[in-house]
This record gives sequence, structure tokens and C-alpha cells, in this order.
Amino acid sequence: MRRSELDLEKRKWTVPGERTKNGKVHSVHLSDLAIEIIERLPQIGDSDLLFTTNETTPVSGFSKAKDRLDTLMGDPPEWILHDLRRTATSGMARLGIAPHVVDKILNHTAGTIRGVAAVYNRYQFEPERKVALEAWARFVESLVRPSPSNVVGLRSSIRIGS
Repeated sequence: MRRSELDLEKRKWTVPGERTKNGKVHSVHLSDLAIEIIERLPQIGDSDLLFTTNETTPVSGFSKAKDRLDTLMGDPPEWILHDLRRTATSGMARLGIAPHVVDKILNHTAGTIRGVAAVYNRYQFEPERKVALEAWARFVESLVRPSPSNVVGLRSSIRIGS
């Protein structure tokens, strides 16, 4: 992710086609939580990269980070980093988000809309993608910042039996 690709006022990240698997420009809506994370990232020198340690290349060494995460998780089932895309896809489906909208979020060109429909239907589902990503962000935020219980413990200053 590059700072020059972000428009925080419009809450949008635009990935240029030369950096996507299918070669097409991809627009991603940014939720409040995503913007909060982006705004907390330190600026490393004059680098345009958001995730860098040396100003010139993106962060690497994900296998080491995954190993550390596995250690912190105890004995997790086997998983790979790409499973995070699968988790998001499955989670959005569970939230009732249509598969063709999730396909567009993932920038898939050969998804649930196929054949003649894919040839003629050029709609990008941007409003639907925004709603879907907001719903996913609320779900993720509920996991990392659970709402406090509505049960409040009361301290008594009255001693019973004194």
C-alpha cells in the first residue's frame, strides 16, 4: 500500500493495474477502522510505502511473523497467510453479502458472474462493496473491541449483619 494511492477524504484506496494480479485498477473502500490503522502508521522517512522498514521496499519476512503468531496462538491448526482472504470471503458470506460483491472486493474477474453475463455486465458494484466492507469492518471491530457488557457491578457500602 502506498500513500499516493490513498484518498482518506474519499475513504478510498486505488491500486493501480500494474500492481494487481489481473492488471486492472482496483478501488477499495476504507472503513473507519482501516483509516484509524492507516493514520497510526509511522511515516518512515520520505517513503511512499505505508508498510516498510527501510524506506525502499515493502515489509517482508511474513513467514517469521506467522511463526511468531502461531507460537502465541498455542497449537493452531495448519494455515497459510492466504487463508485470511478465505476467512474474509467466508465471513462476508456469513454476514449475507452476495458472492458477486465479494468477488469484486477481491478483484476477481472470473467469479460468480460468468459467461455472457460477465461479458455484458460491466457494473462494478461500488456502493455494494462499500456496504459490504463496512459490515465486515464492524464484525472485525466487534472481535478486537468487544462492546462492554450491560451488566454493571455495584459496590455496597452497607454491611449486612453488623
